[in-house]
Amino acid sequence: MRGDVMTHNTSDCLIHSTNKLVATVGLKDVVVVETKDAVLVADKNQVQDVKKIVEQLKAEGRPEYQLHREVYRPWGKYDSIDSGERYQVKRITVKPGASLSLQLHHHRAEHWIVVKGTARVTRDHETFLLAENESTFIPIGTKHRL
Repeated sequence: MRGDVMTHNTSDCLIHSTNKLVATVGLKDVVVVETKDAVLVADKNQVQDVKKIVEQLKAEGRPEYQLHREVYRPWGKYDSIDSGERYQVKRITVKPGASLSLQLHHHRAEHWIVVKGTARVTRDHETFLLAENESTFIPIGTKHRL
């Protein structure tokens, strides 16, 4: 067992949780793996067939086949927390001293809120610091960097 796991009457199982509580009752010889992307539940004797699910994801064009909620980059990582028709929310974690590339978007604006630490923000020709609980707006077409 690994992560936040609670069991009752469960034996000979592999249970792995990365984000939320996984509770099992009355299981035997089962593998349960919970990640930000998905949950896998499989009989221990058939776990090698997980590739069949991957093939099915690919055949059906499901985004889970290639896209992951948490993506690692040289500067840190981002977690796509939520998205809708006209918005996307990401939690960006930047390693100390690292920075994202200078970029510009033609079809979207961005709102940044510093949750922890301090961020040096470049917005067009100005550079400034944001502390915890401070925010800034990046309009469409504005060069920016974090």
